[in-house]
Amino acid sequence: MTSSTEKKRTTRARGDRLIPAGLLALSAVPVAAGMARVTELAGGAQITPENARFFASPVPVVVHIVSVTLFSVLGAFQFAPGLRRRRLAWHRAAGRVLVPAGVAAALSGLWMTVFYPWPADTGAVLTGVRLVFGSAMVASMVLGFAAIRRRRVAAHRAWMIRGYAIGLGAGTQVLTQLPWMLMVGPLGKPSKAVLMTAGWLINLAVAEWIIRRRPTGRGAGPTARAVARPVAGAVR
Repeated sequence: MTSSTEKKRTTRARGDRLIPAGLLALSAVPVAAGMARVTELAGGAQITPENARFFASPVPVVVHIVSVTLFSVLGAFQFAPGLRRRRLAWHRAAGRVLVPAGVAAALSGLWMTVFYPWPADTGAVLTGVRLVFGSAMVASMVLGFAAIRRRRVAAHRAWMIRGYAIGLGAGTQVLTQLPWMLMVGPLGKPSKAVLMTAGWLINLAVAEWIIRRRPTGRGAGPTARAVARPVAGAVR
C-alpha cells in the first residue's frame, strides 16, 4: 500500500511539472512572435506590405496578443492536477482571469479576420475556418462559464478544455506548417488553409480524448464540488 501510494504521488508530481511545461513549450513560438509584433508596433518599425494592416489598426492585434499570451501561459497551470487540489483558491482566481482573456482573444481574432486586409497566402477558405474556430472558442468560454454557475463541474471542465485547445491552436500550427515550409517552400492559400485547420483539429481531438478519460456526469467528486461552490456563489 505504501509503495503504491508513493508511486501515485510520484506520478502526480511528475504530471504537475510535465503537463504545464509541455503546454508552455507548445505556446512558446506564437507567444514569442506576438511579443515581437508588439515590440515592432511600439518601436515604430518600418512599415511593409506584410505589417501595414497592423500599423493601420494596432489595437485589435495588441489586444489579441496580450490576451492570448495570458490565456496560454496561465491556462497551462490549470492542467496541473496537484495544483488544483492543493490550491483551490488559486484555481478559481485564475479561472476568473482566463474566461475574459479567452473571450478577448477570440473576439479580437474574429475582428482581425473580418476587417484586416487578407495577406497573399490567405483566401476565403482559411478565412471561413478562422471564423468557425474563433466563434467556437467564444462559445466554449461562455458555455464553460455558464456550466460552473450551475455547478456542472464536468461540463465546465469539458468546455474549458475545448476552449483552451482552440486557443493553443497557433502552437500546433507551427508544427503542422514547419515541415511543409522546410521541405516544399512557402505556403500558398490551399496549403495554409489545410495545415492551419489540421492544427486546430489535432488540438480538439486531443481535448476530446482528455475529456473522455474521466466521467462526464454531474457527480465530480469532493474536490470538484469544493471548486464549484465558491465559484458559483461568486458569479451570481
